[in-house]
Amino acid sequence: MKAQDTTTAPRLDETGLEQFAPYLMNRIMGRYNASLRTEMAALGLTTPQMRSLAVLSVHDGILIRELAVYAVVEQSTLSRALDKLAQDGLVRRETDADDSRATRIFLTDAGRAAYARMWPHMADAVGQMFAGIDAADQRAFVATLQKILRNVRVHDF
Repeated sequence: MKAQDTTTAPRLDETGLEQFAPYLMNRIMGRYNASLRTEMAALGLTTPQMRSLAVLSVHDGILIRELAVYAVVEQSTLSRALDKLAQDGLVRRETDADDSRATRIFLTDAGRAAYARMWPHMADAVGQMFAGIDAADQRAFVATLQKILRNVRVHDF
């Protein structure tokens, strides 16, 4: 599929923000993150820490550089977040067996418990986002997002 011709595409000032997908995605994620702040604060978590726990619940033991991509966090910010998570006993670091310069991150039992306390709030926030949208439209939307991610990603995952 060929990308849209930008020389003939309407400009943002002609279409407005409400027709600009990056703006809408940022607004949605901003509201999603804001809706979780109270619960994160109650657990002593920041957004990068919460994202790390969520990613590790699916991809436990991944390399820090992979975690940065999945969690959508700059590596320097992630490093500070992981320091605090490790200090709190929620994650542990292990040197990669194949590359002694690389580090893998694992959830501890306490980290799994923190994620388990956070998940219902995350699920509720997603439910609110999709209120009034039927399951077929939700699946189609997620499939479209997956295609967009494949179009823009720079990693194999």
